[in-house]
Amino acid sequence: MKKHSGMRPHDIVILLKIASKGAQNWLMKDLAAELAISASEVSESINRSVQAGLLAKDKKRLMRAALLEFLQYGLSYVFPQQPGALVRGIPTAHSAPPLAEIIQSNELYVWPSAKGNSRGQAIEPLYSSVVIAIEKDSKLYELLALVDGIRVGRVREKQLAIDELKKRLL
Repeated sequence: MKKHSGMRPHDIVILLKIASKGAQNWLMKDLAAELAISASEVSESINRSVQAGLLAKDKKRLMRAALLEFLQYGLSYVFPQQPGALVRGIPTAHSAPPLAEIIQSNELYVWPSAKGNSRGQAIEPLYSSVVIAIEKDSKLYELLALVDGIRVGRVREKQLAIDELKKRLL
């Protein structure tokens, strides 16, 4: 097995995609197609996640508590993000469900995309194909938006995002 050289942003996207599938069986090739990530990248990501203890050694079972702990305590340090310029895009963080239903804010955060119909401050997604992957998976969209709530939110937004992630992951 290769030496673990640290997590990459798309590793989080892949783990959240697995989480969005719930008890449904999945294959690496399906994850690759649904996320628009190459099969070799998915395979390497799965191996990194096993080494990090975020997936079980059978490469199928998501270690949900470990993932939540990483998201809660490590994500904003490993994959930080600062809001950027005003752009057209798809709402994320507290501007997207489910946080948008809890938090009222004049600040709008978006993933830059010509497919979006909102205008807000740009938040770089964890992986470039995120805007493609969420089109057919609303659960994945919610999970990624909550993760962005942790990456860019203030204390209150981060805690609300963590609470919502606990409901969905545990």
